[in-house]
Amino acid sequence: MIRNKYILITFRLVVGGVFIWAGLLKIFDPLGFAQNIANYRIFPEGISFFLALVLPWIEVICGVFLILGIFRSASTLLLSGFLAVFLVLITVTIIRGIDIDCGCFGSLSRKVDYKLILEDSILLFFSLNIYFSRKAVRVKF
Repeated sequence: MIRNKYILITFRLVVGGVFIWAGLLKIFDPLGFAQNIANYRIFPEGISFFLALVLPWIEVICGVFLILGIFRSASTLLLSGFLAVFLVLITVTIIRGIDIDCGCFGSLSRKVDYKLILEDSILLFFSLNIYFSRKAVRVKF
């Protein structure tokens, strides 16, 4: 695990910023995000709408908390969980041969592909480094 406090702060800014940006884009288009969730053909329609209303707010709040250094462990753990679940969801979607947009960034989303798996794996690496290096991350801005 990386222990350099400046690298960890950079990781916090990157992960937090990505989730704030992604969450805000989804908040502004909840019906579009609900459709993106439904396109995965995993969740029932009612759950898709509920997730479309709740998940973006959690992403934004955790992203802000992570950047500000508030509730770092909880925020990082939750965002890491989101990334892990999304990686599984993307992999299953590729295996099933479903050709859809990921829905990650609202209307700016792109197709589900292996590059997306790589990008989310890098974000998960950043996030897990933040989580497991709690002592070094205690640096405030």
